[in-house]
Amino acid sequence: MAKEQAKYHYADVLNGLEIVDAKYERQTFSKHVHEGYTIGLIEQGAQRFYRSGANHVAAKNSIILVNADDVHTGETATAGGWKYKAIYPTVEHFNQISKDLLNNQSLTPYFKDSVIEDARIAAQLRCVFEQIENGASKLLTETLLYSTLAQLASGYGRHVEVVKAASVDVQKLKLAREFLDEYTQVNVSLEQLANVVGCSKFHFVRQFSQAFGITPHAYQIQARLIKAKKMLRAGESIIDTAIGCGFHDQSHFNRHFKKALGTTPKQFQLTSLLA
Repeated sequence: MAKEQAKYHYADVLNGLEIVDAKYERQTFSKHVHEGYTIGLIEQGAQRFYRSGANHVAAKNSIILVNADDVHTGETATAGGWKYKAIYPTVEHFNQISKDLLNNQSLTPYFKDSVIEDARIAAQLRCVFEQIENGASKLLTETLLYSTLAQLASGYGRHVEVVKAASVDVQKLKLAREFLDEYTQVNVSLEQLANVVGCSKFHFVRQFSQAFGITPHAYQIQARLIKAKKMLRAGESIIDTAIGCGFHDQSHFNRHFKKALGTTPKQFQLTSLLA
C-alpha cells in the first residue's frame, strides 16, 4: 500500500510561517488554492502540476513557485512518487520584505515561472528547513528566511500593477468571493451569489470562473478547508470543525481534506499540535 505522509506545522518565525514536509506516491491533488504563496523544494522523485494555464514538471532539486490564490493541482511524475518540503509565506511577508528593499514601497511579487532551477536558493531553502527542524534561534532562522525570500522576490518576482476596476462586475465578484470566505458554514445558493453580482446564475458561474480560475463551488470548498485548518490547529474537535465549516458530515469533510491536503484532519491536527 502506498504511504502518503504530510506533516504540517507552524514555525515561530516572521510572526508565523506554515511549513509542510511531505512524501506522496499516489496522491492526486484536485484544483485548489492557498492563502499564501507556495515555495517548495523537491527532494526526491518529481511532481507534475497545473498552474497558470499549463502543466509543469518539477524534478529533484527544482523549486516550485505558486502565487497566493493561484489555482493549481499536483500529482506524481515518477513511478515512486515524490518527496518535498514547502513553506507558505503570506502576502504580508512579501510586503514587508518589499518595503525594506524598496524604501517603504509595498510591491507584492508575482512569480511568472512555476518551476525554477537555482542551486543557490535551493541550498538556502534546505538550510532554512534544517534550522527550523533543529530548533535554531529565531534570529538565525529569520535571517536565512528573509534573505531567501528577498532573493526570490527580486530575482524571479515581478510586480503586477493592480488593474483599476474597469467593470463593476469585477468588484461584485470579489464581494461574492469574500462572502464565501467569511460565511463558510452557510449553505448559500447559486442564486444568492448571482444576486450579489447582479447577473444570471449562468453568467455568474462563467464570470467567477474566468476571474479567479476556479468555480464558485470549488472555491467554497477551499475557503472551508482554510478555516478548518485554523480550527484544527486551535484544538477544535474534528466533528465540530466539519460542522462549523459547512461540511455535510465528518466523512464529507475527511474526503475533501485528504484530497486537497494529502493528509487526514486527524493527522493534520496531531502534527500541528505537537509542533
